[in-house]
Amino acid sequence: MAKASLIILTEPRSAAAEAYRSLRTNLMFSSVERPIETLLVTSAAQSEDKSVVLANLAVTFAQAGNKTIIVDADLRRPAQHDVWGVSNERGLTDMILQDAALANPPLVATEIPNLSILPSGKLPPVPSDVLSSTKMSEVIGILKARAHYILFDAPPVLVAADAALLGAKLDGVVLAMRVGTTRRDQAARAKHALERVNVRVLGVALTNAPRENTGSY
Repeated sequence: MAKASLIILTEPRSAAAEAYRSLRTNLMFSSVERPIETLLVTSAAQSEDKSVVLANLAVTFAQAGNKTIIVDADLRRPAQHDVWGVSNERGLTDMILQDAALANPPLVATEIPNLSILPSGKLPPVPSDVLSSTKMSEVIGILKARAHYILFDAPPVLVAADAALLGAKLDGVVLAMRVGTTRRDQAARAKHALERVNVRVLGVALTNAPRENTGSY
C-alpha cells in the first residue's frame, strides 16, 4: 500500500475519484441539524480497503478547502503511515500518554494543502482500553479545535471492539465494503454491532464495484 492507491490524486478525473467527491458531499450535507465533524471509517472484516477509502476521502475534504486531519486509530494494524510514506514513531498513543504531546499534537503535514496526519504511534498492549478512555475523548476535543474534519481509521468491526468503542465518541461511521469479498452476513453483523452501542452508521462505501456504462457523464 502506498500513495499509488490514492486514486483521487493519480486519476482525479476518473469515475472512482468522482465517486469519492460525491461521498464527501453526501457526508457534508447528510444532516444539517447534526453536522459531521468527526468520522470513523472502518470495515466489517479484513481486506476491505478501509484505509484506502479513508485516505482518498480525506483528500477530497482537504481539496474543498477544509482543514482535515487523518487519525490512525487502528492500533492493531496501522496503515496510514504506509499510505503516506511517513514515520509511525510518534502519534496518537503519544497524545494519550504524554501531556506535552497533548498540548502540541505530533501531526505530520502532507503535500496536500489543509491535510495532516496523526499516525498511530507505538502500539499499546490493549488498544480497546486506549480508545475507550476519557483521555481519548480529550484528544478528540483538542483535534476538533484544529480542523474542520477529522477522519479516524479503526480496526474492522468484527475483529475487535475498537471501532464500536471509538465510534460511540464520534459523529458517525462509514463502513467500507469490497464487492466480491464482504459477505452479506458479515455486513449485517457489523451494522448490528455498531448500532447496539448507539453508533451512528451513516452508510457504506463500496469498493471494487463494476463500472456502469453511463456514457459521457
